[in-house]
Amino acid sequence: MDQQHSDALVFFGATGDLAYKKIFPALQAMIKRGTLNVPVIGVAKAGWNLDQLKARAKDSLEQHGGLDQAAWDKLSSLLRYVDGDYADPATFVALRKELGDAHAPAPAGSAAGPPISELAPTSWPPAQL
Repeated sequence: MDQQHSDALVFFGATGDLAYKKIFPALQAMIKRGTLNVPVIGVAKAGWNLDQLKARAKDSLEQHGGLDQAAWDKLSSLLRYVDGDYADPATFVALRKELGDAHAPAPAGSAAGPPISELAPTSWPPAQL
């Protein structure tokens, strides 16, 4: 069975309760299994910076799953943060910038998928994505 690989993992609501209780522990588990080795970009409208997101993620792991220091070190190095309103196209411009030259998962038999920028133009409102 061929496995598809992505160049990044993006999740929305990065500062919320679901991320705190479930997403960050799941990301740590993926790192411990060796299945996460790409930038992890959290997006939220909280007025936070990356250091604040990392502090929340670390606290999440301490409270909901147990902090594995080696896994945390790796997750911390992979974390990125985009702050902005989901209804504001500028948020998606910032997300595209953070994604850099990331590509979508490659179709079977292909070396790489299309660039992310070809999948969802930032001029589209989020409701149309």
